[in-house]
Amino acid sequence: MSLIDKDKPVIPLSGVADMLEAKSRTLRMYEDKGLLPKHEGIEKKLYSINDINKIAFVHYIASVKKINANGIKYILELLENHMSIDEKNKIMQNIEKQLDKIPPKEIEDLDIF
Repeated sequence: MSLIDKDKPVIPLSGVADMLEAKSRTLRMYEDKGLLPKHEGIEKKLYSINDINKIAFVHYIASVKKINANGIKYILELLENHMSIDEKNKIMQNIEKQLDKIPPKEIEDLDIF
């Protein structure tokens, strides 16, 4: 058993923004478009460690790859509904490696989406 529950939502959106070196406004835009994970039964919008990985992925494909909200929704649907967990994990690991190579200054926050 792990000491850290990576699925427990405890981090506010502002904390996620700090971790990703993104603007809170940009992440709220993703949230408004339905691109961020949702937790039923929780009043305050909090995110887990696993959610942060998904949010980083969304931020990467929006700000670096310039994919619009509909394209992102389609990609997320493919990952969630049409891939095995192993395939999905491999893709997410590859994305994390790509993110590590990109200096934060090269990731542009979006003003309009």
